[in-house]
Amino acid sequence: MAKRLVPLLNRILVEKIVPPSKTSSGILLPEKSSKLNSGKVVAVGAGARDRDGKLIPVTIKEGDIVLLPDYGGTEVKLGDKDYHLYRDEDILGTLHE
Repeated sequence: MAKRLVPLLNRILVEKIVPPSKTSSGILLPEKSSKLNSGKVVAVGAGARDRDGKLIPVTIKEGDIVLLPDYGGTEVKLGDKDYHLYRDEDILGTLHE
């Protein structure tokens, strides 16, 4: 049975993207050259509520590639995969091609 985690409030479930350690031709890349802390959004909560009870929706949607802070987030392990939970305001930005 597969588990599915649905984040609550303004939380976002992210699967970190691991940069390749070598090129297709076999050249090993130094660790610092591939240090971009990014991830793919897997699931998004509905949003938080303000003092009046109005819903403030999350600004990020599933499938977005996001830039993550160096520290923070909560590590979650589901099956054999590692994920991280972040708040909406902790995400630094989205990456577009």
